[in-house]
Amino acid sequence: MTPPIGTCEPTEIVKMPSEDKISANGKRLTERWWVASSFEPVVGHENMMQLIQLRWIAVVGQITAITIVTLGFGIHLPLPHMLEVLACLIAFNIGSHLRWHESRIATNGELFFALLVDVAVLTGQLYLSGGTTNPFAFLYLLQIILSAILLEAWSTWTIVALTSACLAGLSLYSHPLELPADNGNGLSSIYVTGLLICFALDAALLVIYITRIGRNHRAGEAQLADLRQRATEEEHIVRMGLLASGAAHELGTPLATLSVILGDWKRMPEFRKNSDLREEITEMQTQLTRCKSIVSGILLSAGEARGESSVKTTINTFLSDLADEFRATRPVVSFVFDNRVAQDIPVVFDSALKQMICNVLDNALEASPQYVHLDVTRDEDSLILLVTDTGPGFASGMLEQMGKPYQSTKGRPGSGLGLFFVVNVARKLGGTVTARNREEGGAAVQLILPLAAIRFDDEAAYVV
Repeated sequence: MTPPIGTCEPTEIVKMPSEDKISANGKRLTERWWVASSFEPVVGHENMMQLIQLRWIAVVGQITAITIVTLGFGIHLPLPHMLEVLACLIAFNIGSHLRWHESRIATNGELFFALLVDVAVLTGQLYLSGGTTNPFAFLYLLQIILSAILLEAWSTWTIVALTSACLAGLSLYSHPLELPADNGNGLSSIYVTGLLICFALDAALLVIYITRIGRNHRAGEAQLADLRQRATEEEHIVRMGLLASGAAHELGTPLATLSVILGDWKRMPEFRKNSDLREEITEMQTQLTRCKSIVSGILLSAGEARGESSVKTTINTFLSDLADEFRATRPVVSFVFDNRVAQDIPVVFDSALKQMICNVLDNALEASPQYVHLDVTRDEDSLILLVTDTGPGFASGMLEQMGKPYQSTKGRPGSGLGLFFVVNVARKLGGTVTARNREEGGAAVQLILPLAAIRFDDEAAYVV
């Protein structure tokens, strides 16, 4: 079931753009790029949530440190003032959690402000607990490293300047910390013990949160790359639509000429007397009519007959007509159609959606001329179409490349576009396309389409 280009007229599923549609497509591609550029603030939201978590750890750490220092070491601290600073930090973090729970975008300026608050709180606590004589003054390094990872260059250098100024100020002005006389050096010194705890805390938090922040950035880059790929694919479709639309215009004259010639031949005595020749001419006229239908479909999608491509019908009627047409026009030995949609609803379909389904069926037919199965179900607000066959299945590596243009094992120029068009049309409707090889042999392709995209609406007509 590799995607064909010649067997199912896949050019019909592209919206062949007229001049105004080209402009609309260009505008949509520009919007795609704008959305792609907005992924940085989205990643910023994830990083903001990491800062909120880190701030809660800081709250717990400060409460623990104050408790141990006052009760364990008997060091006097200005507890009312330190608890006031801690209460401000808690209030700010609760407000941040509520704010960023609702908003999904955090800019560099907002991250910068959040880190400024953290620096201010740390400075206030250090001022009340000895200034630079407090071993936890080295927590400024944590703020600087986080700013280097999260912020733009100017914001990072501003944090560096502010923390340096704060540290210099704390060396001159701070509430003196009344420490008991050290009994010695090394681990027996309270200052050295606090310094080791500060180092371990810095190291652990940096490893944990830089790993998480790096994962956020990698996820954002992957999403950005996916949007760029989609924009490139849509541009590719627009270009192919222009070529197909031009070809359709050029084919109109020779097809009309062939139709006239075949009509003349059919009326000639030499052909009327020969039944075999009459059958061949009839078959040629049938195929010529199909070619005209294909060309008309291309021009219809291009906007030559605007407003006529969308047709109001019902799900069951549309699917039954499609199955009957497939049986009548394709040389399939056994085509099984199982429609298990119990509740019929009004919908609007056009040639693009019809051709998308035909593409998948024709792929299955080419791989398995003896048997093709179309199963249709409804799962709440989604329409699910499953096409299976008994052919050789997808070649190794094809499943990972499904949906990319020119991915085919047929070796024909231009082949490999069928599923590319299918994936793009389904994605445009908000649906998905998945493919797999069946354990019992053959392949299966599943289309999931949201009913909201095709349901009939009195106020607006559906257009792919």
